[in-house]
Amino acid sequence: MLSPHASRLEVWGDPIAHSRSPQLHAAAYEVLGLDWAYGRRRVDEASFGDELAGLDDTWRGLSLTMPLKGVAFAAASAHDRRAELTGAVNTLLLAPEGARGFNTDVGGIVRALADDGVTDVPRARIVGAGATATSALVALSELGARDVDVVARRPEAVESLAALGRELGISVAATSFAASVHVDVPLTIATLPGDAPVTDAAADALAGAGGLLLDVVYGHWPTALSAAWERAAGTARSGLGMLLHQALLQIRIFRHGMPDTPLDREAEALVAMRRVLEEPPAA
Repeated sequence: MLSPHASRLEVWGDPIAHSRSPQLHAAAYEVLGLDWAYGRRRVDEASFGDELAGLDDTWRGLSLTMPLKGVAFAAASAHDRRAELTGAVNTLLLAPEGARGFNTDVGGIVRALADDGVTDVPRARIVGAGATATSALVALSELGARDVDVVARRPEAVESLAALGRELGISVAATSFAASVHVDVPLTIATLPGDAPVTDAAADALAGAGGLLLDVVYGHWPTALSAAWERAAGTARSGLGMLLHQALLQIRIFRHGMPDTPLDREAEALVAMRRVLEEPPAA
């Protein structure tokens, strides 16, 4: 059981100043009547262990962003299935018996796509082969995907995704950014950093055969890919929906200890969180 005094939470990462998580969480806590404080802290991989060890029993949990999802996984004494599959933890519940690790990015992707009516996807494309691509692949498996094309600069970077795909029953194929023609898919999930260089030719080729675009970026918008989707008169969504839904799942964890138990007044909390995202980010 968590201490009744455990009311402090933060998001950690490097960089972290751009994070909108404090505003999202604060809006939900107000609706839910939770007397919790949620802040942000710049923490890198080298300092993570000492920072974590310095927390006392007034701390309830942490949200983790890049580059901490791997070290957070290692620090957790238990993991949910999504964290086990991805090797990434973006949520730590700081229980007295040991930190419990969760990956709410997967659920954030699934729920964000559901907002667009996407609940069943036989095939899809992932752009990028980094850590977030792993969460995207697990999300696609939950949506029923059996064929996933991964566009990456280095084919060898796709090998770990292909191995995970075999575990999930998904056939994962590697495609180069240099390809001028792509197989049509109904959904593309882009996992590149917002400032990643992508040529117009490569972006336009992807947009022409990419269906709906979910670009996990929200701090740099438009991205090279979202601009290409606009040129192609396609539909592109930023990562704000993913951010919203993964935060809601985090609050479920911080409140109930698990991501599948809905919150009291959850619909109202979600409305308040969406309202925050409609406001311009703080300078």
